[in-house]
Amino acid sequence: MSNEHPELSGYEPYDSSRPLRGRRMVLLMRIVVVLGLVALVVPGVLTSLSIASATAVRACTQAVARYYPLSEGIDARFELSGAGGFGWQCYAIDQNERQTFVLPLGIIPGPFRPPATSVS
Repeated sequence: MSNEHPELSGYEPYDSSRPLRGRRMVLLMRIVVVLGLVALVVPGVLTSLSIASATAVRACTQAVARYYPLSEGIDARFELSGAGGFGWQCYAIDQNERQTFVLPLGIIPGPFRPPATSVS
């Protein structure tokens, strides 16, 4: 056994002209990393969309019950350029299947809060 350390002497035990990993291994690692990132991001996005959809339906139901009590149904949907702009929109549906715009719910819908009435 010797007291010399080949790591400190500058000796390289491998050929420095060759990469440490082959192309297949690099490709496999990249695929695993991308799949891992997708597996982390997709469930969060799907959960957020599900919660936003449920909140929009609840808020739309309350708004339609307040402003259009005789309507037959509701339609809460996300639109890129709807009547209220970008975000979730609320529509009341009457008995003839006509849709009437009720109010915009925003990009992230929250609970329906009717406007405060002032007493004068």
